[in-house]
Amino acid sequence: MVFDLKGEYITLQQLLKACDVIESGGQIKAFLMNEEILVNGQRETRRGRKLYRDDVVSFYDTRILIR
Repeated sequence: MVFDLKGEYITLQQLLKACDVIESGGQIKAFLMNEEILVNGQRETRRGRKLYRDDVVSFYDTRILIR
């Protein structure tokens, strides 16, 4: 999946909401604690992690490329 970035960056929480992975910001903490989320191949647990163009977010069988 490719996500077209409109600004300079997007937070991990905003990205997951925009891609319909989570429905609300309240779900993000549990999602990050229970699932292995990788950003550029490294485990990420911060919901406010800033994502920039060419970053890759992976979880389950899903891969999101930021463009």
